[in-house]
Amino acid sequence: MNYIVDHIPKTTPHDRRPCIPMTPKYITIHNTGNPSSTARNERNWLTNFSNTRQASFHIVVDEREAIECIPLNEVAWHAGDGRTGPGNRKSIGIEICESGDYAKTLENASTLVARLLSERGWGVDRLRRHYDWSGKICPRLMYDGGKWTGWNEFLRMVEKKLEGGKVEKQFEELKGKISALQKQLERVPAPTWFVNEFGSADLGGLIHEPAFTAEGWRALAVALRAQKKV
Repeated sequence: MNYIVDHIPKTTPHDRRPCIPMTPKYITIHNTGNPSSTARNERNWLTNFSNTRQASFHIVVDEREAIECIPLNEVAWHAGDGRTGPGNRKSIGIEICESGDYAKTLENASTLVARLLSERGWGVDRLRRHYDWSGKICPRLMYDGGKWTGWNEFLRMVEKKLEGGKVEKQFEELKGKISALQKQLERVPAPTWFVNEFGSADLGGLIHEPAFTAEGWRALAVALRAQKKV
């Protein structure tokens, strides 16, 4: 999935990008409500002169790409809870397209949301439906007659990706530690400072194969210096 930053201009009509600073606390999930519209279509609609609505959103995602339309540290009008409501003022609005391969779109959306949560150190408890702010049945394709089966499944998808990301991060950290340990244990030729101080790497033939770890060379130098003082 490509992630594209294509912010609408600050001068976009109908106050769609109000440029109000925001420190988000939640992520709000929507469906676009248009079965034939792609992410690019939705982005272009925000700057279409025939669009007279104030509504906007931060990111829209489909089966191919995610497009960031408004900076994530600015307010967008997507939650339906008024100009001062926490949905609009404190949450990142993500529109999930209904067109094309919806299963692939959901996969992309769950990956995107998991990444946003992980970057902020958040869990799925920070996710909200449009419904939670205003009572609108949205994301509508997750509604299932009020059971919200699709919503619960989406939360599980995101949670799984978050857990997978944690395991991957822990694995990468472990690989880094192993690599650092291997470097510590790696046998290396005598460093220049050792040769300069003691005249040669093999100490005039005393060492048959002059190769130690970096720590080994330092320990040998300490011992030789102590011997000189005796």
